[in-house]
Amino acid sequence: MRRRLLSRLVGVSTLLLVVYFGVTFAQVWNASHSSWPTSSEAIVVLGAAQYDGRPSPVLQARLDHAVELYDAGVASVVVVTGGKQEGDRFTEASAAAGYLIRAGVPEDALRLESQGSSSWESLASAARFLRAEGITDVVLVSSPYHALRTEHIAAEVGLSGDASPAAETAGVASRIGHLAKETLAVGVGRVVGHRRLVDLEDRR
Repeated sequence: MRRRLLSRLVGVSTLLLVVYFGVTFAQVWNASHSSWPTSSEAIVVLGAAQYDGRPSPVLQARLDHAVELYDAGVASVVVVTGGKQEGDRFTEASAAAGYLIRAGVPEDALRLESQGSSSWESLASAARFLRAEGITDVVLVSSPYHALRTEHIAAEVGLSGDASPAAETAGVASRIGHLAKETLAVGVGRVVGHRRLVDLEDRR
């Protein structure tokens, strides 16, 4: 009797987990196709790898989208984020800022967050100086698979953020892997808080 009851409990729990993560996967996928934003107070670009001051393809895609948003008048402030990886001469934020300036974004429109080594750290740090300027409404620019998690992290650190994903740079197999990883991160992060999941960050 006890074994039968335990078996049923395990079966029900497994089914609930499958449903939960299935719904989460659909939400992650849907967020990766978010529509164009109308207006906001600031555009926040999540950091990614840079190579001796040159943005990686992932970071460049995010920056190109930020330029599109800025030129369209979505916001007058652009925040670039990301610190240094071990051995780097440049921070992700400084490499991003240089790229944006060359693309025509005025230097006085830029804000740099240069300490974060994860999305949570970067958004928490950026939130502090943005709130000091009276800014809480932001557009979050990252890779498509990362969109929903950035919105959840922004909410945790006191920002009202809507994701506007950059163009996809990954192949089909990589996209599926990223979506699966983000589904796990979002699903677990909702329960324990995204601050505890900083080690899941991919800074390609």
